[in-house]
Amino acid sequence: MTIVGFCRSNCYSWHRASERCFQLSPCLSDPARRPSLGLKVALVMLHLIYVGVLFLFGRDLISKTKKEPWYTAIYLLLFAATLVQYFFTSGSSPGYVIDAMRAVNESHAISRKASMTSNQNGSLIIPVEDTQSGKVILGNNTISWAKLVMDMYPPGSSVRSWACTYCNVIQPPRSKHCHDCDKCVLQFDHHCVWLGTCIGHGNHCRFWWYIAEETTLCIWTCILYITYLKANITRACRWKDAIMILLLATLSICLIFLLLLFLFHSYLVLTNQTTYELVRRRRIPYLRGIPERVYPFSKGICRNLYNFCCASSSIYSVEPLPTPEELEAKSRPYTCLDVLSCCCC
Repeated sequence: MTIVGFCRSNCYSWHRASERCFQLSPCLSDPARRPSLGLKVALVMLHLIYVGVLFLFGRDLISKTKKEPWYTAIYLLLFAATLVQYFFTSGSSPGYVIDAMRAVNESHAISRKASMTSNQNGSLIIPVEDTQSGKVILGNNTISWAKLVMDMYPPGSSVRSWACTYCNVIQPPRSKHCHDCDKCVLQFDHHCVWLGTCIGHGNHCRFWWYIAEETTLCIWTCILYITYLKANITRACRWKDAIMILLLATLSICLIFLLLLFLFHSYLVLTNQTTYELVRRRRIPYLRGIPERVYPFSKGICRNLYNFCCASSSIYSVEPLPTPEELEAKSRPYTCLDVLSCCCC
């Protein structure tokens, strides 16, 4: 009886400890998010291993740190900033359609109630922005989510055609349901397994900065590894040299992947596209009849960069489909006059 009671008390204490751990770390309580947590731990461990081996084997780096401490300080600062940006991006919201719909409907209900109770309507800002006009919808012009979204599609479109069968919400253009997150995402780009979240309107800029920092850190680390091998490698291959060569080979493969990913997303930013739109262009209904070299949502390089970098994350962006006149204008080749007048930007 004593052994049984001891086992029961241990099981009960373990159950309470696991519940507290799940409350402090929601990722552990959700079985769907545990694999992403394991990937995050593995990614952090890889960073620590690559940097730790440099300081463990590289005596030249330690001596250089004593002579020029600013060099190592900048490198370690970039290392820390990359990890912080990684967790900052993974914990950010990509901008869900359901949140934008609730914000619009709540503001619409508040404006209707205010107009019924008082003749003086205050200026109430809805956190939804029309990217074509660049204006934020105000209180006097509030409309419901269904009306707001259907106005972005061609006349005569049916609500059922653009309604998500999983979330039961009307999707604005450039939105898609993510089966991993089980939510519709505004300007859906892709679902990043390493980050454990979707990349969309709300965190695409943060994702781009993370790739830029990760690529810079990888290049710098490769330079440090090559410098070590040039100074210390001998004809008789030591176990330290073999480890450094193996790590450098794997790091070079990661660098090629990061460079391609960075260039690819930079191209998407300059043309105002998403990965989903580029890969599945022929399957998306509102992009089927548009030529591949025409970017329907592009507003010029300068305007695209401004909207991408300076857009407020607290404002949900909704973008209507371009009209046939706008598509015809974008399909025309640029002339010298357009370049001089910066119309292409």
